[in-house]
Amino acid sequence: MTAQRAYIGLGANEGDVVATLNAAIEALRSLQQCEFVGLSPFYRTAPIEAEGPDYTNAVVAIDTVMEPYALLLALLDIELRLGRKRRGADARLKSSRRVDLDLLLHGPLLMRSTPLTLPHPRMHERAFVLRPLLDLAPDLELPGHGPAARLLGALMHQRVERVDPED
Repeated sequence: MTAQRAYIGLGANEGDVVATLNAAIEALRSLQQCEFVGLSPFYRTAPIEAEGPDYTNAVVAIDTVMEPYALLLALLDIELRLGRKRRGADARLKSSRRVDLDLLLHGPLLMRSTPLTLPHPRMHERAFVLRPLLDLAPDLELPGHGPAARLLGALMHQRVERVDPED
């Protein structure tokens, strides 16, 4: 299988978010069948369709030969090891998160299934995803949506502030 570039969104707003995100990044660096490509800067963002304090977000790029479902399971395992407590589907969007890892893109793949939709179904509406994603891939086109930079331009009302990971 040919390696595909995958992008993973990271976010947290509960506990020591920088330490948790750094632990998630290290876990992603050590994934089997994956080569770590890059990490965006960290951004502080207001919750969207969620409650609680601001989130800290970033995006990681990896090249992987893992198929998307296997990569999703690896991300869920990392979340579990870092203390993520999954709640019911109704509460999912409204609760604070110790850590959240989302598979945003897996090469040019378009798919829709119960456990996984690619590209991530709301990423084109989220500045906290697009801003760090564009740091890694400035010319990225989202399958089915067009240039990520154009999409971000329509989301300027969403607050996204670059932060020093030491803050």
